[in-house]
This record gives sequence, C-alpha cells and structure tokens, in this order.
Amino acid sequence: MDQLQVSWPSLAIASSLVLFALALSRKMDLDMGKDMLVATLRMIVQLFAVGWILGGIFQLDHALITLVMVAFIVFNAAWNAAKRARGLDRALVAALLSLGLTTAVNLSVLVLSSSVAFVPSQIIPIAGMIAGNSMKAVGLAFTNLRSYYKDRTQQVMERLSLGASPAQASEEVLRDARKASLQPTIDSVRTVGLVTLPGMMSGLMFAGVDPTEAIMYQIMVFFFVLSGAFLSVILSTRIIRDSFFNERAQLIDLGEGGR
Repeated sequence: MDQLQVSWPSLAIASSLVLFALALSRKMDLDMGKDMLVATLRMIVQLFAVGWILGGIFQLDHALITLVMVAFIVFNAAWNAAKRARGLDRALVAALLSLGLTTAVNLSVLVLSSSVAFVPSQIIPIAGMIAGNSMKAVGLAFTNLRSYYKDRTQQVMERLSLGASPAQASEEVLRDARKASLQPTIDSVRTVGLVTLPGMMSGLMFAGVDPTEAIMYQIMVFFFVLSGAFLSVILSTRIIRDSFFNERAQLIDLGEGGR
C-alpha cells in the first residue's frame, strides 16, 4: 500500500494556500489576516512541541504522566470554552467539571470495554478528541445561553415576577440553547461518509488496517463524540445557569458590557 509522504518542499507549496487566504482577506478588507497568521504560526509551533513531548511520553508509558497529560488537555479545553462566556461567574468551573466528567466517563467506558488499552499512545489522542469536540459544544452553549437570555429578558422577568424560581424561569431558555448548541454535532455525525471522510478511519486504512476494523473504530469515535457533547452541554449549562441571576434572583444586565 502506498504511504503518504510529506516533504519540506511539499509543505512549503501547501503553505501557498494559506498565503492565498491571507491575500484574499486583505483584498476583501475582512481584517482577519493577523488572526489567521497568528493562528497558523501557533498551530505549527504547538504541533511540533506537542509531537516531541508525546513522543517522549509514549516511550515512558507511565500511568501518572498519562493522567497528567489528560488533565492538561481537559484544562486547556475548559479554559478556551470558558472564554465564550465573557466573564460570567462559574464559567471556568462549569467548563472544567463538564469536560472533566465527560472525558473521564468516556475513557472509562472505552478502557473497561477493552476497546482501548490504558497506554499513553491510545489514551492521550482519544482524550484530545473527546475534550476537543466537547469544548466546541460547550463554548457554543455559553454563547447561545447568553444570547437567549438577552433576547428573552422580558419573558424571564415576567415569570420571575409571577413567583417562578430562576430555574423555572430558565427552562425554555436552557432547552433551546442546548438544542442549538448540540445541532452542529448531530449534523456532523449525520453527514459522515456523505460529506466528510473521518480522519481516524482514513488514517487506519492508510496504515494498512482492515477496512472493517477501521470503520468500527471510527463508529466508536463518533459514539463518544456524540455522547460527550450531550453530557458536557447539559452539565455546563446547568452549572452556569445561576450566574445569569444575582443574589436577589434577578436577571443580570446582559448588555454589550456584560454583567
């Protein structure tokens, strides 16, 4: 089977695609050139750094170091998701608890079912996939929750004035924000094989793994992607819900300035 080969010259040629995007951004006055350039440079540095670090960790094959690396991944995912909450109380706590529990539950199921072994070369990449996909769902949930509370301020305040608790007044807001936040994950799972070709399956097949086995592993990946997104969104929105109300159970000001 032919193996993928990437050389420095071919990588340099591929970088012309990013340069084209930068030029297009400048031409259309999108003012995104700096962000794109910084993101690209960060990606390159981070991948090389993490790749070298993981190479050492895989060789050590130490359980404690593996757990520390998983915790590091979860914390960074939670930190980035919490940024979408724009200063709300409990944002980082909500993201940490939801992403941490989601990652722990999914990894436990995979290990106990013997789908993966508790070795760094398997646990760390899968933890990254679980936390990364859940991070996007939680970040979107925080954004949607703020937007829904702001758009439905009058409705929530009317319910509070009629004696409803913050939890009761928030039922529809939480339900609709959760649905909107989870829909992209559902759409991505629905279109697998028709629109997107999953990276894990393709990579295993490139490595010579039997197609049926590669497909089974990819299905397993999407099982924990879907369940991880649901669990993390439900937990994080429940934890952060009370941050939208003050100590007198009144809805806080959600203007452009935040709180």
